Amino acid sequence: MENFAKINFLGAAGTVTGSKFLIETSEKNILIDCGMFQGLKELRELNWNNLPMNAKNIDVVLLTHGHLDHVGYLPRLVKQGFTGKIMGTAPTLAIAEIILKDSAKIQEEEAEKANKEAYTKHHPALPFYTIFEAEKTIKQFQVEVPDKWIVLSENISFRFQYNGHIIGATFIELDINGKRFVFSGDIGRENDYLLNSPKKPEWADYLFIESTYGDKLHPQEDVDTILSDIIKETIHNKGNLIIPSFAVERLQTLMYLLYQLYIKNKIPNIPIFIDSPMGNNVLEVFKRYPKWHKLSDSEYNAMCKHINIVQSYKETWETIDDKRPKIIIAGSGMVTGGRVLTYLQQFIDEPSTTVLLVGYQAEGTRGRLLKEGTHELRFFGKYYPVKAKIKAIESLSAHADQNDLINWMSHIKNIPEKVFLIHGEPTSLDAFRLKIKETYHWNVTIPKLTDMEKLQV
Repeated sequence: MENFAKINFLGAAGTVTGSKFLIETSEKNILIDCGMFQGLKELRELNWNNLPMNAKNIDVVLLTHGHLDHVGYLPRLVKQGFTGKIMGTAPTLAIAEIILKDSAKIQEEEAEKANKEAYTKHHPALPFYTIFEAEKTIKQFQVEVPDKWIVLSENISFRFQYNGHIIGATFIELDINGKRFVFSGDIGRENDYLLNSPKKPEWADYLFIESTYGDKLHPQEDVDTILSDIIKETIHNKGNLIIPSFAVERLQTLMYLLYQLYIKNKIPNIPIFIDSPMGNNVLEVFKRYPKWHKLSDSEYNAMCKHINIVQSYKETWETIDDKRPKIIIAGSGMVTGGRVLTYLQQFIDEPSTTVLLVGYQAEGTRGRLLKEGTHELRFFGKYYPVKAKIKAIESLSAHADQNDLINWMSHIKNIPEKVFLIHGEPTSLDAFRLKIKETYHWNVTIPKLTDMEKLQV
């Protein structure tokens, strides 16, 4: 085997989304994650580019977890000729299947709507990929169990290790010629409502670590009190509380929190509507894989019974027409698309409405604009005045903050030859670089998009 592995930073380098890291060796070419870029227009436009290498030459894709910015490019990779296996844990591949099908459906619908209503400069507007292409991709999925070394070739093996963040998420340890490459994926939090604490790597010759919150500490908020105050105010104003939510993990966490507030008598029995077809499917994944989370069967069943799950677009409109004060949780978390836009179209211009943001809002998203106080919001080709109150809870993030990230590295026994900071906006990356140098005195690099590094193995 050659003494070098080439690492190509094809995404999530100098930015948070679009996770793709290609490792080229003389034995195998391995792609770690295969995500879509989200957020700023110039990033989203990169999604339409083919990979700068022949997809047929990639042997295998290993997935850290099922979020769109880690799996959303897979159908394009298959379209470009990739025929290998796509490996992940069982819940990761279950989530990836849901997300790819949902994403394809939304893209087909949005392309059709844009063509019909002519609010796009693309003629015709095309979906990024179709449901057919998503289904073809899913056929290449292969489930692997965590904690077990899987041999890829004579000198290359890998294993998945539990990482919190979302159900099924892992970090990846990849051994090449005796050198260990550790890809953090997205790291979860120590005291998550639904998930166990992440495991920690114990050896890393080359460490690739996410930096989403590399410059921040999550605030110590009393989430119960903040939520119950907002809900009581919503009832008092006879209004609607709209919570744009990520369908994976955040939605289930909100269900759990609201159910707990009700059984602790901290809020009255206000109607709660979950309008996220994808979120409903993710609930099924929780049911199928109980060992991957902390909810008991009885808690899970009681929580689902307490909440109204919207099953159709007809029911979306029935929910809108329901005059009672209510809580509506709908996708998507950064207000980039999905059912939440239908509710905002009806209610964002009413002062009795509250929009509660409960997750990371990437640059260039509608969620970030709302958080920063925009007076109007554009969607479906029109501008809507923002008269609703906009509030945010910062501490529900599924991402490790700076302390958690530093702590996650604390069990590494050796001094890594190189640490690469990925998945972060520039200020976050630089702050985290300084923190690692100060804490561990390690050699830290911040790669840029399309950079290539040769590493000795």
